[in-house]
Amino acid sequence: MFVEPTEFPKVSLVDLDKRSREIFRSIVESYLTTGEPVGSRNVSRSLGVSLSPASVRNVMADLEHMGLLHSPHTSAGRLPTEIGLRFFIDSLLEIGDLSQDERRQIELQVHASTRANSVEQVLTEASQMLSGLSAGAGVVLTHKSDMRLKHIEFVRIEPLRALAILVGEDGSVENRVVDLPAGLPSSALVEAGNYLNAHLKGRTIPEVRAELEKVKAAGEAELDQLSRKVIDAGLAVWSGNNSEEAGTLIVRGQSNLLTDVGAVEDLERIRLLFDDLENKRDLIQLLGLAEKGDGVRIFIGSENNLFSLSGSSLVVSPYRDRDQRIIGVLGVIGPTRLNYARVIPMVDYTARMVSKILG
Repeated sequence: MFVEPTEFPKVSLVDLDKRSREIFRSIVESYLTTGEPVGSRNVSRSLGVSLSPASVRNVMADLEHMGLLHSPHTSAGRLPTEIGLRFFIDSLLEIGDLSQDERRQIELQVHASTRANSVEQVLTEASQMLSGLSAGAGVVLTHKSDMRLKHIEFVRIEPLRALAILVGEDGSVENRVVDLPAGLPSSALVEAGNYLNAHLKGRTIPEVRAELEKVKAAGEAELDQLSRKVIDAGLAVWSGNNSEEAGTLIVRGQSNLLTDVGAVEDLERIRLLFDDLENKRDLIQLLGLAEKGDGVRIFIGSENNLFSLSGSSLVVSPYRDRDQRIIGVLGVIGPTRLNYARVIPMVDYTARMVSKILG
């Protein structure tokens, strides 16, 4: 089970004077651009003020002592630590805004995907678009249990088993096999379907379950006992209680993660990341953390407590349905040196556009 990171060194802007901030910013921005360690001489040249390499080295040593920088090799320059990246994003990052062309591109692609009249198609296109715009991998997590029902039907396929067919208002279809009580007549299957279609159309599975509990508590006898068992058994399956996966994960653009690999350790990190994307259970749990609050959430490296994802970052934002309930998350996964200033507003705007479409 994943937990959010809560313990970081107590580093704040007041701990850094203006010179230290400028040097730290220069190192991080260079890393985000090149991925390479930065030496004191290069930092000295990039600063707008005259400062000797020796003075820069002293400041870099202080930043390293604070846990914001580290040196991958004895004679190498410095790189930001995960803590340093978090500090930079929270305190120093200047988030840019999307251009009109970028906004228009997102809007056109999200709207174009609605022609298929399928929520999954909308989300697949959103994932593909985020991948293309960010040069990372686009990820989307959606929960099947939040589908609004249009039609339900039970079809017996064996004496003690039936196929439950759910058609959503968005055009999606789910088929699940449910176990039947012994001696159940076929008429009970028809009655159960008719009852649900007449009384619970347009509601989500959790809403249907809640309503049926009210009906049973009130002692209403519109359904006989056998029909009620069919509905209860079916709803338990649809709600995911008997499923290992909490939702559907859509990933597009994994090949982007291979375009800027510069070392053997990078290849190993990407291989482990691919393994996690294939396994996807852990990633679904991780993305679920983004549902705990509004706005864009950022997970850097080992902050996500998924060891094999160390060296990668997730930038995700929840999207909502027409009732403003969070029904999933979307975003970008890539190396820790993502272009956060560009990716953050991109993910935020895409989530808002998807929410608007689904609403």
